[in-house]
Amino acid sequence: MTPPAAADASAPRHTWPIRVYWEDTDAGGIVYYANYLKFFERARTEWLRGLGLEQHTLREQTGGMFVVSAAEVRYLQPARLDDRLEVHTTVRELGRASVTLHQQAWRVADAPTLLCEGTVRIGWVEAATLRPARLPAALAQRLRATRPAPTDRDLHP
Repeated sequence: MTPPAAADASAPRHTWPIRVYWEDTDAGGIVYYANYLKFFERARTEWLRGLGLEQHTLREQTGGMFVVSAAEVRYLQPARLDDRLEVHTTVRELGRASVTLHQQAWRVADAPTLLCEGTVRIGWVEAATLRPARLPAALAQRLRATRPAPTDRDLHP
């Protein structure tokens, strides 16, 4: 599935499939709003795994871990029971102690539809104290390789 031209298809992007189950819906039969954050979490975990970065291994080897420090979500259209979705994850910004990601949930259909999008910042912390820490150099290098080249939008907000 390819998102419409309005999305930046040239940016490195990870895609993770999701199926909507009963447990994901509310009494109105649509995906409960907070569940999109769960979908985004699964996609982020699989993005890291796809880079060869298992979160439990990172914690064991470095003593650090990622935690969500900020999330902003915009809901555009509802997803319903049995919908097939794709969550797209793209690195927006790589800081010394955090990574800001842009994530989108798309309905997979004849005409792909953007349902929800958000920006999620994950911070690197020392696992024992939960205090912010600098990303380990090898981890930062691996993440930097996924960062798309700057665009005019990045240079001129």
